[in-house]
Amino acid sequence: MGRAAERPQAFLPADWPAATLVGRIRTAEGPTPVLCRNGRLFDVSAAATVADLLNGWPQAPAGRDLGPVEDFDFDRNPLLAPVDLQCVKAAGVTFAVSAVERVIEERARGDAARAEAIRADLRDRVGADIRAVTPGSEAAARLKAALIAEGLWSQYLEVAIGPDAEIFTKAPILSAVGHGAQVGVRSDSAWNNPEPEVALVCDSAGRALGATLGNDVNLRDFEGRSALLLGKAKDNNASCALGPFVRLFDEGFTIDDVRTARVDLVIEGPDNYRLEGHSSMDQISRDPLDLVRQAMSEHQYPDGFVLFCGTLFAPTQDRDAPGQGFTHKVGDVVRVASPRLGVLENEVTTSKAAPPWTFGVGDLMRNLAGRGLLSAETAQ
Repeated sequence: MGRAAERPQAFLPADWPAATLVGRIRTAEGPTPVLCRNGRLFDVSAAATVADLLNGWPQAPAGRDLGPVEDFDFDRNPLLAPVDLQCVKAAGVTFAVSAVERVIEERARGDAARAEAIRADLRDRVGADIRAVTPGSEAAARLKAALIAEGLWSQYLEVAIGPDAEIFTKAPILSAVGHGAQVGVRSDSAWNNPEPEVALVCDSAGRALGATLGNDVNLRDFEGRSALLLGKAKDNNASCALGPFVRLFDEGFTIDDVRTARVDLVIEGPDNYRLEGHSSMDQISRDPLDLVRQAMSEHQYPDGFVLFCGTLFAPTQDRDAPGQGFTHKVGDVVRVASPRLGVLENEVTTSKAAPPWTFGVGDLMRNLAGRGLLSAETAQ
């Protein structure tokens, strides 16, 4: 990706000197949590894991001062995904446009060539109505009845306007990749796209402590063929990217900033292809904290969890042949950006060709034990 000369300012939030940021870097010793305060970066490996750090927040170890964050060598110590033991969850179909696109996938049976013929009619007939109702409301129930009567109902519309949000597990613990890493799509997928999102980061009590950027890489052909293929569509090697940092909530950055965030997307291909789009969180159908509540309603996450909030972005522009829509090519560079959260940039490859995920929970525990970082007081 040509990142050797990249300066931290290129991926930090625009107001980084005022931001409280938590992340992870790869060091010679092993994965290391870092905390950025007042523009300075601190090694807080005494907390052992980001999960422990956030479960004890706002208390945190003083840490070892690594100097100004803008001078730190992230090429020598690359950024990892800014979470570790947290479960990675995702909410789907939380925007009206994405709801309509999921219905299109379903009706096209994952065939991109059929999608455009369905799109114009369905978006005109359903899209405006979905935007006008609150999920789970009486008005939503009336719309559901009307759509059923017209033969337009879908399981995707159920989670778009019904009382229950779609919440699923996106990726195993420690499998997410960070800024600068490769992201993977299945080698047997012919219709896929990035999903630029804001992800909330929560502790074991369900407190939303901050937010980060995410790319919920999606296979439209697999999920379109059958919703039962969601696992194959969503969870593959290197198919989940998070970063660059978790920005923690404080007086200068709150959940209201998440509710109004704009997420920009740029895709630049090796074939000189360029696509730009954006997702505006103020268009979301369900409040982000309601999504957190639903994720926690009958589950526990002792190490906390990350929750992708969904995306407005669904690329429909033809990339190659007319009527074929958009799909990734190996070598695409995907840039997800939001002023208050920074930039998450990754290059696309296949899940088979991406570096294999080999460092699991057992490896992390052995590494921390070898560094003398595990004790009964680790989380204090």
